[in-house]
Amino acid sequence: MLDTHGNNDRNNEFRMHSLMNKIAHNANRLWPEEDLGRIPYWIYTDQQIFDKEMERIFCGPGWAYVGLAVELPEPGAYLTTFIGNQSVVICRNRDGELRGFVNRCAHRGVKLCRQKIGKTNRFTCPYHQWAYDLNGDLKGVPFVAGVNGNGGMPDDFSLADHGLERLQVIEHNGVIFASFHVDAPDFASYLGDSNLYYFERVFDGRELRLLGHSRQLIQGNWKLMFENIKDPYHASLLHVFLVTFGLFRADQEAQVKMDGTGRHGLLISRKGAQQATEATKDIANLRVDFKLKDPQLLDPVKEFKDTATVVMQTLWPNLIIQQQSNTIAMRQIQPRNPSSFILDWTFFGYADDDDAMITRRLRQANLMSASGLVSCDDSEVIKLAQDGIAGAMHEYALLEMGGRDSEDTEHMVTETAIRGFYKHYREVMDL
Repeated sequence: MLDTHGNNDRNNEFRMHSLMNKIAHNANRLWPEEDLGRIPYWIYTDQQIFDKEMERIFCGPGWAYVGLAVELPEPGAYLTTFIGNQSVVICRNRDGELRGFVNRCAHRGVKLCRQKIGKTNRFTCPYHQWAYDLNGDLKGVPFVAGVNGNGGMPDDFSLADHGLERLQVIEHNGVIFASFHVDAPDFASYLGDSNLYYFERVFDGRELRLLGHSRQLIQGNWKLMFENIKDPYHASLLHVFLVTFGLFRADQEAQVKMDGTGRHGLLISRKGAQQATEATKDIANLRVDFKLKDPQLLDPVKEFKDTATVVMQTLWPNLIIQQQSNTIAMRQIQPRNPSSFILDWTFFGYADDDDAMITRRLRQANLMSASGLVSCDDSEVIKLAQDGIAGAMHEYALLEMGGRDSEDTEHMVTETAIRGFYKHYREVMDL
């Protein structure tokens, strides 16, 4: 005889235990209401926070970077990438129009496309061979009518009802963005005036030339990468190469700019000299005696309409656009879990670059890449940050350099762009 009362008691006990755990979990997740200068460490380690980020930020009503138009040169060309932790496919249909959809078969959820790039007429699931065209429409199901009068799909089954989950896709001056939302905002309004200006400064309508890719796995929370690029304070202290050769340093002319929400940001600077000054006395990593065996590594030429030699642009939720001297690249952030992400680099120039400029861009890419002379420092320190944060659930990071607000500045000794980022983050995440 079944002990149904005992089972009910155990089920009720389990439910109560789960509810109490959830209440305790939420009680430990407190963020000082008015304080942008305190960032709780649990946002970097908590799985529930990560899952909520994937839903509200990466699958939210914004535009996520997915690739360059030059990577899809003709009908049938496709690439696979990630928005958050969701695998997606971006392709050109037979008419050359851009299409995007989730990389997941409508039948059993199998990953549909396994290649990074390619060309095809249709996408076929490796499991049961359901076939989709370049618009993501379902075009074929094996044994749909059964075999010898046996099996088959129900009479009311319709191919038209079982296409792939589609994305909204736009191209702006050669850069492709996608969104899970049908009501994604106008792209220019999404960026805001300052960020649109610097975006179109690099992507001015000229045809792009793809130069190469680089990918790396970083053992840290994805937000630490965004923070790092919004943080001019560290750049003058951590990076021996930057400060020694005057590429990006606190005593140089600089600006920090954001859009009205704080989600997008810009670090803008102008190259200085390799020399010590009164303003650099706190920069222990400055080496005035360092010399390059090949000075061509640092032979920048002016190519943009203003005088900025470094512009690091962060676009919510997943893109860093870097211009350091003449090396320009996209860095796409692809979160895997709370403590790791992929950083996918795409290096490019312009179709009208001469051989000397292509060589210059590739040579300077040794500064900023997965193993770059500068950016390798960031990969290591992000790992160290994640290691330090682990186990510090009730502690907070202190971000008060330059004040406690999130306003644009005309200097680099500030953490204002990080505070702006988290002001918007808290609103989106309802924290």
